[in-house]
Amino acid sequence: MKVYYLLKIKGKAKIPDYVQLRDDKFSLLAYFRLDRPEKSLTKIGLEKEEAHIMNFLHEIPFGKVCKLELN
Repeated sequence: MKVYYLLKIKGKAKIPDYVQLRDDKFSLLAYFRLDRPEKSLTKIGLEKEEAHIMNFLHEIPFGKVCKLELN
């Protein structure tokens, strides 16, 4: 089981919302716009988990680091 940490960052004015995806050692794996995750998730090999990750992201609050466990 892989452990990831997600941080959803609220944009302001013309700056869009972003997401930080980190591994269990808290190293940054991806930094992507909340409305365009496809390219970044494919790049790190999580394209099959995109729907699950996006559902999780829509549930978590902005500004809080949340733990996500994937098989």
